[in-house]
Amino acid sequence: MKKILLSLGILASFALSSCMDGGYDAVTDQQMDAAYGNQEVKETNRITIQELKAKYNSTVFASSNTYHQIKEPTQLRGWVTGNDIQGNIYSEITMEDESGEGILICISQGGLFGALPVGAEIIVELKDLYIGGYGKQPEIGTPYTNSNGKTYVSRMNPRLWQQHYKRIGFKENVQASDFDLSKIKDEAYLQANCGKLMTLNNVSFQKGGTATYAPEAEKDAANCVPRYLKDETAGKNIAQASLQIRTSTYAKFAAEKLPEGKLNITGVFTRYNDTWQVLIRDLDDVKPAN
Repeated sequence: MKKILLSLGILASFALSSCMDGGYDAVTDQQMDAAYGNQEVKETNRITIQELKAKYNSTVFASSNTYHQIKEPTQLRGWVTGNDIQGNIYSEITMEDESGEGILICISQGGLFGALPVGAEIIVELKDLYIGGYGKQPEIGTPYTNSNGKTYVSRMNPRLWQQHYKRIGFKENVQASDFDLSKIKDEAYLQANCGKLMTLNNVSFQKGGTATYAPEAEKDAANCVPRYLKDETAGKNIAQASLQIRTSTYAKFAAEKLPEGKLNITGVFTRYNDTWQVLIRDLDDVKPAN
Protein backbone atom coordinates (compact mmCIF):
# COMPACT_ATOMS: atom_id res chain seq x y z
CA MET A 1 0.00 0.00 0.00
CA LYS A 2 2.87 2.38 0.79
CA LYS A 3 4.31 1.73 -2.68
CA ILE A 4 0.96 2.46 -4.31
CA LEU A 5 0.58 5.68 -2.33
CA LEU A 6 4.13 6.64 -3.25
CA SER A 7 3.38 6.09 -6.95
CA LEU A 8 0.21 8.15 -6.68
CA GLY A 9 2.17 10.87 -4.91
CA ILE A 10 4.73 10.94 -7.70
CA LEU A 11 2.00 11.19 -10.33
CA ALA A 12 0.30 13.97 -8.35
CA SER A 13 3.55 15.91 -8.15
CA PHE A 14 4.00 15.55 -11.91
CA ALA A 15 0.46 16.79 -12.51
CA LEU A 16 0.90 19.75 -10.13
CA SER A 17 4.17 20.86 -11.67
CA SER A 18 2.69 20.46 -15.16
CA CYS A 19 -0.31 22.59 -14.25
CA MET A 20 1.97 25.30 -12.87
CA ASP A 21 3.93 25.20 -16.13
CA GLY A 22 0.83 25.81 -18.18
CA GLY A 23 -1.06 22.54 -18.59
CA TYR A 24 -1.33 18.83 -17.86
CA ASP A 25 0.00 17.95 -21.33
CA ALA A 26 3.50 18.61 -20.02
CA VAL A 27 3.49 15.22 -18.23
CA THR A 28 5.51 12.89 -20.46
CA ASP A 29 5.14 9.17 -21.01
CA GLN A 30 8.63 8.76 -19.56
CA GLN A 31 7.56 10.51 -16.35
CA MET A 32 4.54 8.24 -16.08
CA ASP A 33 6.67 5.13 -16.53
CA ALA A 34 9.20 6.40 -13.97
CA ALA A 35 6.49 6.36 -11.30
CA TYR A 36 6.45 2.57 -11.27
CA GLY A 37 9.02 -0.01 -10.26
CA ASN A 38 12.76 0.32 -9.83
CA GLN A 39 14.50 2.65 -12.27
CA GLU A 40 17.85 0.99 -11.49
CA VAL A 41 16.81 -2.20 -13.34
CA LYS A 42 19.02 -2.51 -16.42
CA GLU A 43 19.25 -4.85 -19.41
CA THR A 44 22.60 -6.56 -18.94
CA ASN A 45 21.73 -10.16 -19.82
CA ARG A 46 18.32 -10.21 -21.48
CA ILE A 47 16.82 -13.49 -22.64
CA THR A 48 13.43 -14.33 -24.10
CA ILE A 49 10.64 -16.18 -22.33
CA GLN A 50 11.14 -19.02 -24.79
CA GLU A 51 14.83 -19.25 -23.85
CA LEU A 52 14.02 -19.07 -20.14
CA LYS A 53 11.49 -21.92 -20.36
CA ALA A 54 13.92 -23.98 -22.42
CA LYS A 55 16.76 -23.40 -19.96
CA TYR A 56 14.66 -24.59 -17.00
CA ASN A 57 12.53 -27.08 -18.92
CA SER A 58 13.23 -29.99 -16.57
CA THR A 59 12.24 -27.79 -13.61
CA VAL A 60 9.05 -26.09 -14.78
CA PHE A 61 7.57 -29.05 -16.63
CA ALA A 62 8.29 -31.65 -13.95
CA SER A 63 5.32 -33.35 -12.34
CA SER A 64 6.50 -32.52 -8.80
CA ASN A 65 6.10 -28.69 -8.77
CA THR A 66 9.85 -28.17 -8.57
CA TYR A 67 11.56 -24.77 -8.64
CA HIS A 68 14.96 -23.13 -9.06
CA GLN A 69 16.43 -19.86 -7.82
CA ILE A 70 17.95 -17.71 -10.57
CA LYS A 71 21.30 -16.57 -9.20
CA GLU A 72 22.82 -14.63 -12.08
CA PRO A 73 21.63 -11.29 -13.53
CA THR A 74 18.98 -12.20 -16.12
CA GLN A 75 16.23 -10.02 -17.54
CA LEU A 76 12.99 -10.48 -19.43
CA ARG A 77 11.56 -7.68 -21.56
CA GLY A 78 8.00 -7.83 -22.80
CA TRP A 79 4.45 -6.56 -22.29
CA VAL A 80 1.57 -7.33 -19.94
CA THR A 81 -1.24 -9.43 -21.43
CA GLY A 82 -3.37 -10.05 -18.34
CA ASN A 83 -3.94 -8.60 -14.87
CA ASP A 84 -6.48 -8.46 -12.04
CA ILE A 85 -8.72 -5.69 -13.40
CA GLN A 86 -11.86 -7.91 -13.25
CA GLY A 87 -10.76 -10.24 -10.47
CA ASN A 88 -10.45 -13.42 -12.51
CA ILE A 89 -6.65 -13.30 -12.60
CA TYR A 90 -5.62 -13.11 -8.97
CA SER A 91 -2.35 -11.79 -7.51
CA GLU A 92 -0.42 -12.23 -10.73
CA ILE A 93 0.19 -10.76 -14.14
CA THR A 94 0.86 -12.51 -17.41
CA MET A 95 3.43 -11.29 -19.92
CA GLU A 96 4.65 -12.15 -23.41
CA ASP A 97 7.63 -11.08 -25.47
CA GLU A 98 9.08 -11.14 -28.96
CA SER A 99 9.55 -14.93 -28.80
CA GLY A 100 5.77 -15.38 -28.91
CA GLU A 101 5.62 -17.20 -25.57
CA GLY A 102 4.15 -16.18 -22.23
CA ILE A 103 4.70 -16.67 -18.51
CA LEU A 104 2.99 -15.89 -15.20
CA ILE A 105 4.53 -13.58 -12.59
CA CYS A 106 3.05 -14.12 -9.11
CA ILE A 107 2.75 -11.08 -6.82
CA SER A 108 0.94 -10.92 -3.48
CA GLN A 109 -0.81 -7.65 -4.23
CA GLY A 110 -4.19 -6.43 -5.41
CA GLY A 111 -4.83 -3.61 -7.84
CA LEU A 112 -1.95 -4.59 -10.10
CA PHE A 113 -3.85 -3.31 -13.13
CA GLY A 114 -3.20 0.29 -12.02
CA ALA A 115 0.56 0.10 -12.51
CA LEU A 116 0.49 -2.74 -15.03
CA PRO A 117 -2.37 -2.35 -17.53
CA VAL A 118 -2.53 -4.65 -20.53
CA GLY A 119 0.10 -3.38 -22.96
CA ALA A 120 2.49 -1.99 -20.34
CA GLU A 121 6.05 -2.79 -21.43
CA ILE A 122 8.32 -3.92 -18.62
CA ILE A 123 11.80 -5.20 -17.87
CA VAL A 124 11.95 -7.85 -15.13
CA GLU A 125 15.17 -8.62 -13.27
CA LEU A 126 15.06 -12.33 -12.41
CA LYS A 127 18.17 -12.53 -10.23
CA ASP A 128 17.25 -13.92 -6.78
CA LEU A 129 13.69 -14.72 -7.87
CA TYR A 130 12.49 -18.30 -8.47
CA ILE A 131 11.15 -20.04 -11.53
CA GLY A 132 9.06 -23.15 -11.14
CA GLY A 133 6.07 -25.05 -12.35
CA TYR A 134 2.71 -25.42 -10.63
CA GLY A 135 0.94 -28.23 -12.41
CA LYS A 136 3.56 -27.75 -15.16
CA GLN A 137 2.59 -24.09 -15.58
CA PRO A 138 5.76 -21.92 -15.59
CA GLU A 139 5.65 -19.19 -12.95
CA ILE A 140 8.04 -16.63 -11.49
CA GLY A 141 7.81 -15.79 -7.81
CA THR A 142 9.10 -17.11 -4.49
CA PRO A 143 8.64 -20.45 -2.67
CA TYR A 144 5.52 -21.05 -0.59
CA THR A 145 4.77 -24.03 1.65
CA ASN A 146 1.10 -24.93 2.09
CA SER A 147 -0.64 -26.55 5.06
CA ASN A 148 0.16 -30.00 3.66
CA GLY A 149 3.87 -29.30 3.69
CA LYS A 150 4.17 -29.00 -0.11
CA THR A 151 6.40 -26.23 -1.45
CA TYR A 152 6.10 -24.60 -4.85
CA VAL A 153 6.59 -21.22 -6.52
CA SER A 154 3.89 -18.75 -5.58
CA ARG A 155 3.32 -15.05 -4.91
CA MET A 156 6.27 -12.83 -4.02
CA ASN A 157 6.13 -9.97 -1.53
CA PRO A 158 5.03 -6.75 -3.29
CA ARG A 159 8.04 -4.87 -1.91
CA LEU A 160 10.29 -7.46 -3.55
CA TRP A 161 8.44 -7.10 -6.85
CA GLN A 162 8.89 -3.32 -6.78
CA GLN A 163 12.65 -3.87 -6.78
CA HIS A 164 12.59 -6.31 -9.68
CA TYR A 165 10.77 -4.52 -12.48
CA LYS A 166 10.76 -1.28 -14.43
CA ARG A 167 8.02 0.06 -16.70
CA ILE A 168 9.49 1.34 -19.95
CA GLY A 169 6.62 2.10 -22.30
CA PHE A 170 3.34 0.91 -23.72
CA LYS A 171 2.43 -1.48 -26.53
CA GLU A 172 -0.72 -0.56 -28.40
CA ASN A 173 -3.11 -3.21 -29.72
CA VAL A 174 -1.97 -6.31 -27.83
CA GLN A 175 -3.13 -9.17 -30.03
CA ALA A 176 -4.11 -12.72 -29.11
CA SER A 177 -2.95 -15.71 -31.16
CA ASP A 178 -5.41 -18.31 -32.44
CA PHE A 179 -5.57 -21.55 -30.46
CA ASP A 180 -5.23 -24.74 -32.50
CA LEU A 181 -7.75 -27.28 -31.20
CA SER A 182 -6.08 -30.04 -33.22
CA LYS A 183 -3.06 -29.75 -30.89
CA ILE A 184 -5.00 -29.71 -27.64
CA LYS A 185 -3.07 -32.72 -26.25
CA ASP A 186 0.27 -32.01 -27.93
CA GLU A 187 2.88 -31.64 -25.16
CA ALA A 188 5.15 -29.41 -27.24
CA TYR A 189 2.17 -27.15 -27.94
CA LEU A 190 1.25 -27.12 -24.25
CA GLN A 191 4.76 -26.09 -23.27
CA ALA A 192 5.09 -23.38 -25.90
CA ASN A 193 1.69 -21.77 -25.33
CA CYS A 194 0.89 -22.10 -21.62
CA GLY A 195 0.80 -18.60 -20.17
CA LYS A 196 -0.09 -17.02 -23.53
CA LEU A 197 -3.01 -14.82 -24.60
CA MET A 198 -4.96 -16.80 -27.21
CA THR A 199 -8.40 -17.07 -28.84
CA LEU A 200 -10.66 -20.09 -29.25
CA ASN A 201 -12.62 -19.59 -32.45
CA ASN A 202 -16.10 -20.91 -33.25
CA VAL A 203 -16.94 -22.56 -29.94
CA SER A 204 -19.98 -22.44 -27.64
CA PHE A 205 -20.67 -23.01 -23.94
CA GLN A 206 -22.27 -26.36 -23.22
CA LYS A 207 -24.48 -24.59 -20.65
CA GLY A 208 -24.89 -21.36 -22.59
CA GLY A 209 -28.04 -19.46 -21.68
CA THR A 210 -28.78 -21.59 -18.61
CA ALA A 211 -25.81 -21.28 -16.21
CA THR A 212 -23.67 -18.41 -14.92
CA TYR A 213 -19.89 -18.19 -15.05
CA ALA A 214 -19.07 -18.97 -11.43
CA PRO A 215 -21.86 -19.49 -8.87
CA GLU A 216 -20.81 -20.01 -5.25
CA ALA A 217 -22.71 -23.29 -5.09
CA GLU A 218 -20.43 -24.89 -7.69
CA LYS A 219 -17.02 -23.61 -6.61
CA ASP A 220 -14.08 -25.94 -6.00
CA ALA A 221 -11.40 -25.73 -3.30
CA ALA A 222 -9.73 -22.87 -5.19
CA ASN A 223 -12.99 -20.86 -5.33
CA CYS A 224 -13.26 -21.39 -9.08
CA VAL A 225 -15.83 -22.94 -11.41
CA PRO A 226 -14.96 -24.72 -14.68
CA ARG A 227 -17.21 -24.35 -17.71
CA TYR A 228 -16.94 -26.59 -20.75
CA LEU A 229 -17.23 -25.96 -24.46
CA LYS A 230 -18.40 -27.39 -27.74
CA ASP A 231 -16.27 -27.18 -30.88
CA GLU A 232 -18.82 -25.86 -33.37
CA THR A 233 -16.56 -26.53 -36.35
CA ALA A 234 -16.29 -30.23 -35.53
CA GLY A 235 -19.79 -30.42 -34.08
CA LYS A 236 -18.76 -32.11 -30.83
CA ASN A 237 -18.03 -31.32 -27.19
CA ILE A 238 -14.44 -30.62 -26.14
CA ALA A 239 -13.38 -33.18 -23.53
CA GLN A 240 -13.60 -31.83 -20.00
CA ALA A 241 -10.18 -33.23 -19.16
CA SER A 242 -8.66 -31.30 -22.07
CA LEU A 243 -9.93 -27.73 -21.76
CA GLN A 244 -12.08 -25.57 -19.52
CA ILE A 245 -12.98 -21.91 -19.11
CA ARG A 246 -12.06 -21.34 -15.48
CA THR A 247 -13.65 -18.47 -13.56
CA SER A 248 -13.14 -17.29 -9.99
CA THR A 249 -16.21 -16.71 -7.84
CA TYR A 250 -14.55 -13.36 -7.01
CA ALA A 251 -14.54 -12.25 -10.65
CA LYS A 252 -16.76 -9.22 -11.24
CA PHE A 253 -18.62 -11.13 -13.93
CA ALA A 254 -19.05 -14.36 -11.93
CA ALA A 255 -22.84 -13.94 -11.73
CA GLU A 256 -23.28 -13.14 -15.44
CA LYS A 257 -25.10 -15.73 -17.56
CA LEU A 258 -23.06 -17.73 -20.05
CA PRO A 259 -23.86 -16.49 -23.57
CA GLU A 260 -25.50 -18.71 -26.16
CA GLY A 261 -24.44 -19.38 -29.72
CA LYS A 262 -21.14 -19.53 -31.54
CA LEU A 263 -18.38 -17.53 -29.89
CA ASN A 264 -14.76 -16.50 -30.12
CA ILE A 265 -13.30 -16.65 -26.61
CA THR A 266 -10.02 -14.94 -25.73
CA GLY A 267 -8.12 -15.51 -22.51
CA VAL A 268 -4.83 -16.39 -20.91
CA PHE A 269 -4.22 -20.08 -21.63
CA THR A 270 -2.71 -21.69 -18.56
CA ARG A 271 -2.27 -25.38 -17.89
CA TYR A 272 -2.78 -27.67 -14.94
CA ASN A 273 -0.88 -30.77 -15.94
CA ASP A 274 -2.61 -31.88 -19.18
CA THR A 275 -5.69 -29.65 -18.92
CA TRP A 276 -5.93 -26.19 -20.45
CA GLN A 277 -7.43 -23.70 -17.98
CA VAL A 278 -8.46 -20.56 -19.85
CA LEU A 279 -8.75 -17.34 -17.82
CA ILE A 280 -10.83 -14.69 -19.52
CA ARG A 281 -9.89 -11.20 -18.37
CA ASP A 282 -13.29 -9.54 -18.74
CA LEU A 283 -16.51 -10.02 -20.69
CA ASP A 284 -15.04 -8.21 -23.70
CA ASP A 285 -12.98 -11.38 -24.20
CA VAL A 286 -16.16 -13.25 -25.19
CA LYS A 287 -17.56 -12.21 -28.55
CA PRO A 288 -20.02 -13.61 -31.10
CA ALA A 289 -18.17 -15.71 -33.70
CA ASN A 290 -19.47 -13.63 -36.60
